[in-house]
Amino acid sequence: MTKIALLGAAGAIGRSVAASLRAQGRAYRVIGRSRAALAESFGHDPLAEIVTWNPDEPASVRAALRGVDTMVYLIGVNYWQFDLHPKLMRQALDGAIAEGVARCLLIGTVYPYGLPRTARVREDHPREPHTFKGRMRLEQEQLLMAAHAAGQIKATVLRLPDFYGPGVEKSFLQDAFSAAVKGTTANLVGPIDTPHEFVYVPDVGPVVTRLIDQPGAYGHVWHLAGAGVTSQQRMVEEMGRQTGHKVKTRVAGPWLVKMMGWFQPFMRELVEMHYLQTHPVLLDDSALTALLGTVHKTPYEAGIRACLAALQTTPDRSAALTA
Repeated sequence: MTKIALLGAAGAIGRSVAASLRAQGRAYRVIGRSRAALAESFGHDPLAEIVTWNPDEPASVRAALRGVDTMVYLIGVNYWQFDLHPKLMRQALDGAIAEGVARCLLIGTVYPYGLPRTARVREDHPREPHTFKGRMRLEQEQLLMAAHAAGQIKATVLRLPDFYGPGVEKSFLQDAFSAAVKGTTANLVGPIDTPHEFVYVPDVGPVVTRLIDQPGAYGHVWHLAGAGVTSQQRMVEEMGRQTGHKVKTRVAGPWLVKMMGWFQPFMRELVEMHYLQTHPVLLDDSALTALLGTVHKTPYEAGIRACLAALQTTPDRSAALTA
């Protein structure tokens, strides 16, 4: 049976991919720095093989990837450490190529596009990032696709918009969900009435497992868009409708975000990405549906209901965003 490795598996998308593999009865390997974190998420699953590594040690990378046929690259970094993205990709690629890993799927982001030129962004949209984070993500993608072009590994990229879902702590909507349940005030980055889209995390795993099995996926970039265009405001209003009370909000504009950045590393790093709140990148994923056929997307109303239910039974452990 094909051995699939999830690099950086303990995050929300990694857990979604693992759930899809588990539903198919497919064995997989989860790779990360912390055995405790991996055991917490996957220790209950007999299909999961837990492997730790140190990306800075080539022998450790090779050992972690030994016997792997396909790797799904999900490694996130702190928002203030985006310079690590190309470095970590290079380290993983070197080990994968040395061990004969045949395929790699990278979970990507909209950051490499920079300012959108079109209302809907297709995969052939120019990649002209004007931010440091966008350039680092672009360099990461270029390293992978250069390896594909050189015949060293078959590679593909799945780009996602912002995401949300039950148990997802690193989301722009997380504070709103928490406030809706607790009756407190949600801290949001504004403006919150501009068009936006969010992908529901449990929908991602099935798309990833279908893509890695699709020979025509490799050598290309794909988009998975959200379940339609919405806004933070509309999402918060729906939370209020479902909980039966209006959710109070406190909205930080660009100047307040900048001021908060003097004291908080995450907010400081968010300043350069604020353009996404005023010039949203809305993805066109018609190419993905042409390749795979029907792609399930959970309606926002249902996704919000699941998130609220999860928070009512699980402690809220919000953390800084990674991407």
